[in-house]
Amino acid sequence: MSPFAGRRIVLAVSGGIAAYKAVEICRRLVDAGAHVTPVLTHAAQRFVGEVTFSALASERARVSLFDDEDPIPHVTLGRQADLILVCPATARVIGSYAAGLSDDLLGATLIATRAPVVVCPAMHTEMWEHPATQDNLRLLSERGVTVVEPEEGRLAGGDEGAGRLAAPESILTAAAEALAAGARASTRDMVGLRVLVTAGGTREPIDPVRFVGNRSSGKQGYAVAVEAAARGAKVTLVATVQRQVPESVELVLVETAEEMRTAVLDRLPAEVVVMAAAVADYRPVAPADEKIKKSGEDRTITLEPTPDILAELGRSGAAGTLVGFAAETSDVLANAEAKLHAKGADIIVVNDVSAPKVGFDHDTNEVTLLDAAGDRTAVPLTSKRDVAQAILDRAVTLRNLR
Repeated sequence: MSPFAGRRIVLAVSGGIAAYKAVEICRRLVDAGAHVTPVLTHAAQRFVGEVTFSALASERARVSLFDDEDPIPHVTLGRQADLILVCPATARVIGSYAAGLSDDLLGATLIATRAPVVVCPAMHTEMWEHPATQDNLRLLSERGVTVVEPEEGRLAGGDEGAGRLAAPESILTAAAEALAAGARASTRDMVGLRVLVTAGGTREPIDPVRFVGNRSSGKQGYAVAVEAAARGAKVTLVATVQRQVPESVELVLVETAEEMRTAVLDRLPAEVVVMAAAVADYRPVAPADEKIKKSGEDRTITLEPTPDILAELGRSGAAGTLVGFAAETSDVLANAEAKLHAKGADIIVVNDVSAPKVGFDHDTNEVTLLDAAGDRTAVPLTSKRDVAQAILDRAVTLRNLR
């Protein structure tokens, strides 16, 4: 069944050239079974007509806070909505929402709702990169708003750069995840649990400029942290990359495997530890203090093993339920099974990173969960937030069986 079937979605359209793309989003949501109520700002109507959305949506478009049969349309819309999707979101709308202003129907509805909110910024590069815009988005993210970051590409006027509205697939995926997260948050099955998560690939310095690393983006670890926080856990995230997280998540930034080890050990014990980070297996023995100049000759760099954080946690028992990850390209399940027992983990999450749209830097993942009891759970290709849900579902189940 579609994640949008039977759900009431307010599609809020603000005044940017990307407003015409919201027509396609509206059509797709309706086709997926959603009840869509469009809300257009005055500026949005300069780019796309009210009649267009009224014809495609589940009910007529709303355009005014006052010229409505309902004396309090913002309250009605806010209470009935399962999700509010702001697409596109201009710099003005983002700033007004962050400041709590409610001088039009869209602003008032955003303030009057307790439903999940997804904001899809679209604007010129200079506006997107302006500190005020970034500060406003950071504040909204800390309040629990989902921000679908724009892409790079062609902008109005023929310019190229960051600020282009995200693709419809990315927007709809984020909307589905926000709906699912809102439903799961009501369970709050991790209240009172301390959850420690790692994310991203470590960087082991060769010199002040170069490093030994990997392609991990940290997206899966961040998804686990956000999911755990939504379910009521007290979450600490130790990461090598910085992304937006809810205000309740403690974010600790590190770079090397040794720094990650120290940060993790300093924050134990924890009831659940999810080691989603891609920790480098080796590091240079003697990093140079200055940048190594290109000489045209072969150069040998001696490597040594990095600390095995997962195995150390497995031996210590301070991790409660311990979840490790295995990124493989061959003999996937066999290698994961061996790692599960060698590291002393309770669960190993394994994926074949050579498969399309799986693992590093993708928004999707396909994994198998192996646990010490011998159970295997296959999670088909889906969003990383859904993978995070499956991981934590299994971790909670194992805890309850002890």
